[in-house]
Formats: sequence, C-alpha cells, structure tokens
Amino acid sequence: MYSFKNDYSEGAHPRILNALIESNLEQVDGYGEDKYTVRAVELLKKLIGLNNIDIHFFAGGTQTNLTAISAFLRPHEAAISANSGHIFVHETGAIEATGHKVISVEVNDGKLNTKHIKDVIDNHTDEHMVKPKLVYISNPTEIGSIYRKDELEQLSSYCRNNNLILFIDGARLGSALSSDENDLQLSDLGRLADAFYIGGTKNGALLGEALVICKESLKRDFRFNMKQRGALLAKGRLMGVQFYELFKDNLYFDIARHANEMAKLLSDNIRIMGFKFLIDSKTNQIFPILPNRIIEKLQEKYSFYVWSKTDDNNSVIRLVTSWATRQDAILAFIQDLKNFND
Repeated sequence: MYSFKNDYSEGAHPRILNALIESNLEQVDGYGEDKYTVRAVELLKKLIGLNNIDIHFFAGGTQTNLTAISAFLRPHEAAISANSGHIFVHETGAIEATGHKVISVEVNDGKLNTKHIKDVIDNHTDEHMVKPKLVYISNPTEIGSIYRKDELEQLSSYCRNNNLILFIDGARLGSALSSDENDLQLSDLGRLADAFYIGGTKNGALLGEALVICKESLKRDFRFNMKQRGALLAKGRLMGVQFYELFKDNLYFDIARHANEMAKLLSDNIRIMGFKFLIDSKTNQIFPILPNRIIEKLQEKYSFYVWSKTDDNNSVIRLVTSWATRQDAILAFIQDLKNFND
C-alpha cells in the first residue's frame, strides 16, 4: 500500500537526520537560545533580506497559527479566511477556542482577494459585531493554487491601507516557491506580509515551522505567548539544526521541486487519459476527478483522500507527493489507472 495521503508520511531527509546525530551529544542552551537556532535565524534573515524581523520556531502548523493569531489579535478582533482555509476547516476550532472568530469567505480557487476582504469589512460595521483585523491566507492554498506577486501586492496594500494584519500560512511554502508558475521570492514575503511562516514539517524536516514576524507592533512579548501555548521547547535546538541544514544551501527548494515534479508527472498522465481536475494545481497537491468504481480499485493498492463528490458516479480525490516520493510509485499508479480505465 503506497501512500499519497500527505507529504509527511516519511520521517525526514537523511541530511537532517545526519545533522541531528552529529550534534546530538553536544551540550547547548535550551528554549531556542542555542547556537544552532541562532545560526539558523541569522541565515533566514539573510535569505529574506531583512534584519529587523523576529523569527521563532514551532513544532507544527496548527500550533503556529494558534499562537500567532491569538497573540496578534485583541479579544474582540477576528480573522478573515477563505472557506477552505486551514484555520477554518482543519484545526478543530483552535482559533475560536481562544475567543477569536474566523470569518469565512466563499471562494472557488482557495484564494482571497481585496473584494472578498472589502465585503467582510463593509458587513461588520460597529461594536455589536466582531471587528475583522487579520487576513489569513495560505500559500499554496489548501487546494494547491498559489498567489502570484501582483495578487499578494494588492492584498498587502489593501491591508495596510485599512489597518489589517496580513498573515501567511506557509506550511507548504516550499512547494509554492518552487512552482513553475511562481514569481515570488522569500524577500517578497518579508516585504509584503506582516507575518508568515516557512513550513518544514511538510518539506523534509522531522518537524518544525519558522514563524517570521515583520511588523514591529506584533513582536512585543511574543515569547511569553509561545510559552503559554506550549510552543517554547526546551530542546529548541531540534528546530535550529534542521532549518540551518535545510537552508544552508538549496536543499529546501530542491526537495520541494522534486515533490512538484512528481505531482506534475501524475497530473500530466492523468490528463492524457481524459480525466478532469477540480483545479489546475502546479504544486504538490493535485485533485483529479475519477469514477467511483476506479477509485475503489485504486484504494486496494494506494491510500489517498476522497476530497468530495461531484455526482453519484464520480468524486474528487487528493493526491499528495513529497520530497521522498519515488518515481516508480508514480509510474505504477499511472499504469494501474490506465488498466482500471480500460
């Protein structure tokens, strides 16, 4: 049974495991104040092109979103999200549990635009309603689409003109920045977002996300919030070692590119067979629409999520590739799909 369910089924890239082993017996300070974390932060600041940013490491994406959004918002303030947004759908109400409403917007491509945000602002008029304050987007989105530079510039400008916080969930940021359609750089995110994070868990790390806070007013006392949310790890070195290894050369983007290439190999061949897709994704998540009878046969050999039904006879499935996806597994899936489709 080969899994296309997610991009964290495997453990970690061998280079990361080796780096952890090599530093394992060295005694260092805790809570992210060790030399490895300091070195990783300095490297990321250099790559982003900004020194006046704060960088904090977290174990996972939900914890990052929960800690950041709850710290950034006052009690009466709310977050705006696409209806497919991770904080709205897949985090067990984590944001709402902190007392902050998530205002969802119906979208078709997973992406928010300035009109969506304006409509929310216009419909929340006074103190009898929550106050929209933070705009949450994912890049790539939960259905594999990405934001181009002009789209992000428009969002950034609108948010700054309307005193809103722009926060980018980058759990799969490597896949977005390595996409053939991408025109964004890490430096653009530092310039356009108030805060964003660089996902490691879904791109070769054992675990870990790097939160980058760009806006000065959001930095104050942030480590207090981390501690309160259980995010300030005693063995913070685990994050520092991994992120330095990922970014000291091009490893982070090389392995993200591999995941995208494997997804493209899948989607190109599925398209050749005449099947349609929910969305034309250029990242490592693809969403083909297949007959239910074929899906049932594929599930005997492969694991993946059935995303949604399109009608009584067909459904959308989600196939996710990773840094470790083998080409022979892709080719086997393609051949089986061809056989089942005959």
